[in-house]
Amino acid sequence: MKFIFTRDTWQEIFGAIRKNKMRTAITIIGVFWGILLFIVLQGAAKGMENGFDNAFKGMATNSIFLWGQQTGMPHGGFNRNRSIRLELSDTDRIANQIEGVDFVAPRNARGVFGGAAPLVVNDTKSGSYKVFGDYPIIDKIARKKIRKGRFLNQKDIDENRKICVIGERVLTELFDKDEDPIGQYIKISNVYFQVVGVYKENTTDFFEGDDSVFIPFTTFKKVYNSGNRISWMVIAGYPDEDIVQVETKVKALLKRRYSVHPDDERAFGSANFGEMFGKITGFVKGLKFTALVVGIATILAGVIAIGNILLITVKERTKEIGIRRALGATPGEIRGQIILESVFLTLLAGTLGITTGGVSLRLINSITQNLDDFPFLNPTVSIQYIGMALLIMITLGSLIGLIPAQRAVSVRPIEALREE
Repeated sequence: MKFIFTRDTWQEIFGAIRKNKMRTAITIIGVFWGILLFIVLQGAAKGMENGFDNAFKGMATNSIFLWGQQTGMPHGGFNRNRSIRLELSDTDRIANQIEGVDFVAPRNARGVFGGAAPLVVNDTKSGSYKVFGDYPIIDKIARKKIRKGRFLNQKDIDENRKICVIGERVLTELFDKDEDPIGQYIKISNVYFQVVGVYKENTTDFFEGDDSVFIPFTTFKKVYNSGNRISWMVIAGYPDEDIVQVETKVKALLKRRYSVHPDDERAFGSANFGEMFGKITGFVKGLKFTALVVGIATILAGVIAIGNILLITVKERTKEIGIRRALGATPGEIRGQIILESVFLTLLAGTLGITTGGVSLRLINSITQNLDDFPFLNPTVSIQYIGMALLIMITLGSLIGLIPAQRAVSVRPIEALREE
């Protein structure tokens, strides 16, 4: 191993590189491109993962949206096409009887699913906006980005308070530019409500957007005389719970409750957000795995190219190798020099690729950091991945260098000296 630290060894390596500058440059581009592709693809996949995590931060991703529809089959003396209207008591049944349910949030609304939006008035300004009757727990489903003031709280529910939280669009259209809405009153469906908060539109909002108004569930019930009926409910399962199984159990319970045929799939509509989120997570994992495979395959192709160029170099240096063997160079020294040259070229190309990949990720981050509509954040590659890439390059560089190295030591000195 002493030859690694000798000046003569490195002079010979750099001398061989200088003799074939263009060929060497073209060869190392393969490894350079492979590690660059590996870094950029892994970083981009991580950026998407971070973006989705940020977008769904503070949200109950393992959840189901469920509502009543019309029956598709006659059952229990009832005809088909019977309308099913969920009730507030159903939420308690589900929370208490279905295993794996973390919490249930009943919701009421006006102005969604094709219904007429209530009129909201502030002095001479007015507009039609969606109005939601909610419990504070809805903030655990999709956390609201409060810009001013606060969101609903339990006292608002208990005391049937006439307060509201408005979206930014409502603020812009009903209030003057520099006017503070907090504490002011607006009229919703001819009932006065005090504004206690303003929220900013969230990418995870399903129906609300920023053109909506939130009021306490109990107040909504009185204003719109909805009784114990609810528009729909959100059922959140525990993080590790199989949300598909939870959905099946919930629908089975509700079918028994409303005398619906067990095979009727029309009576209850649902959107399994947990299942959809699982598909998104699977897509990101698949993207990371694809990036890993493509990067390693490209690195391997580049390293093979280095092995090929060294085979050509050994053939061109046959006479030189013969002279060195005649002067006492051992097969181990000849083999070691060729392998060292292979590893050096591989690491040189890899280092350049890692550096360029890091710069590329910083550039991508600066371009995408202000894109609110695109789930992409802080594309990075972990030290473990970079270390793994370097280890792969060193291993492959050593292995591929064995082929030309073995060819070099197999040349007999007398035959090498006869080469023209």
